[in-house]
Amino acid sequence: MSLSRQELDLYSNQILEDYDAKKPSQIFKNKIKISNEDALHIQNKVTELRVSRGEEIIGYKIGCISKDTQKKMDLSHPAQGTLWKHELHQNGVELNKNDYSNPAMEAEFGIILNRDINPELASFDYILESVQSIYPLIEIHNLVFNGDPPNGAELLANNAIHAGVILGPENKVSNNNEITDLKLVYDNEVVDKWIDKKWPFDMLGEIEWLVKDKAKTSNILKKNDLILTGAYGFPVPINEKKLIEVTSSAFGKVYSRFI
Repeated sequence: MSLSRQELDLYSNQILEDYDAKKPSQIFKNKIKISNEDALHIQNKVTELRVSRGEEIIGYKIGCISKDTQKKMDLSHPAQGTLWKHELHQNGVELNKNDYSNPAMEAEFGIILNRDINPELASFDYILESVQSIYPLIEIHNLVFNGDPPNGAELLANNAIHAGVILGPENKVSNNNEITDLKLVYDNEVVDKWIDKKWPFDMLGEIEWLVKDKAKTSNILKKNDLILTGAYGFPVPINEKKLIEVTSSAFGKVYSRFI
């Protein structure tokens, strides 16, 4: 780690204060330069601070699964972030835009695990057998980058710009392959879509990476954890739109209103 202990504490506390104030990533306005490794140390420290004040971890997100996005962000692998219990919302929830900074959404799938994951056993088949259910969901982001591009370190330091999850209907997992589309819809207008996504191959492809990456810091994915498996596109700002929907022909629909 190239950051001093003093810098790590300073940056981590400031990032959390800015997040709480709904003004994320203010420190990057000063054009600070940190490595992606430093950014992960900051993210981990902020996680420790949030746990120490009573927040509860409910799982993890995988981001930047597209090689094009990784290249744009100067990342050599996907990004990861932590999910928090009080930021998990149920289908149909009404949320306030003022609680976010440039709120932007992704259409995505999430899974719930049926057992703790042993990193030494991790394989695609083992992970598939560890999935209890799959959900369509809306991932909320604070789409704010104040530093100079590429913004990979800024993204990682800010918990992969994650700001919440709206969880759709539960679907019990079968061994059958499923083909589905996935659409992101704002005020009844499709703003992003994907076709011919294959369960489980297109949903679980990066879980093994997450398992092994978490194991580096002696963390494991646990039973009942929610894992966001990675969006296929980039977050889309909602601007003045209010009704946000994600639909999957195989797994159902989730929606929320932003006022």
